[in-house]
Amino acid sequence: MDSINIKKLAEALNLSTSTISRAFRDNSDINSETKERILAKAKELNYQPNHYASNLREQKSKTIAVIVPELANNYFSQAIHGIERIAREKGYHILIYVTDDDYKKEVTFIRHLHNGRADGIIMSVSGEANDHNYLNEFGRQRLPLVFFDRIYEDIQTPRVITNDYDSSFQATEHLIEQGCKRIAYLVVNKSLSIGKTRMQGYIDALVKHHINFEEQLIVDCSNSYEENSGIIKTALTDLKPDGVFTSVERLAFATYYACYDLKISIPNDLKVISFSSLEIAPLLNPSLTTITQPATEIGEEAAHLLFKVLGKHQEKNFVSEVVLRSKIIARNSTLQG
Repeated sequence: MDSINIKKLAEALNLSTSTISRAFRDNSDINSETKERILAKAKELNYQPNHYASNLREQKSKTIAVIVPELANNYFSQAIHGIERIAREKGYHILIYVTDDDYKKEVTFIRHLHNGRADGIIMSVSGEANDHNYLNEFGRQRLPLVFFDRIYEDIQTPRVITNDYDSSFQATEHLIEQGCKRIAYLVVNKSLSIGKTRMQGYIDALVKHHINFEEQLIVDCSNSYEENSGIIKTALTDLKPDGVFTSVERLAFATYYACYDLKISIPNDLKVISFSSLEIAPLLNPSLTTITQPATEIGEEAAHLLFKVLGKHQEKNFVSEVVLRSKIIARNSTLQG
């Protein structure tokens, strides 16, 4: 028996090849009766659509790339989940690239993706201290790009962020309201825009409540769990804070471990609050007070912005900033029993 192709299937049904194609892509502009007739005939004739060839004809990979600094952080896992859900609805797949906060990896990934591997990119950036002009080197050929969470202010492209200043202000104020007067702020990279914004919220809350700001209470941590253990133990021993505000969730874990080793009681001796989207935060002992970002929604919004460009509804370099609100969920790590 001759092999069946889309043209022969269309002739057998007395329909156009574009109608056949739309049926297999589950387009909404084809009625269910016609679609069922096409699928039934395709099954009868053992026809399998070649989506890859179709995508080549359209010069589309039907894939979007997601570039993140890490995967261990629950926030990024949830954001990716949101992106993937919207992509799947649009008939796209996602490719995930992890930079490990390495700017050189980010540049390599972006350049690699311009070979046709993806139709667009959603990225949380790594190298704010570096020259970002590599993104402009592609000129009009640059792939549609959306930033989320961490952004480059000097690159014109859509972005989705949260109200980090307000959240940090409120988090610090929450610790003050619980009686804390000596609050340490733990940060991985205070030179990042997101680190600076969160730190400013912390400082301004202290000022509002007439608490002296001490530079030494801003504790620079690292991406290494091992290093953080030593850094945090030293800070707790030497600085003797009564409250700790961590800018990322892995520093909250490191603080819990350090307190356990040093026999410091949370919340009696030290109150802890952290930016975190950790779903098991209520199950920790004690349960962790969090500033919870709407991570899944952030991913969804970033995907929607990208698909506006891919659908030709917006110019690729249009500037749109979506700001979503985080919320403080108070639990036992800051509340007296």
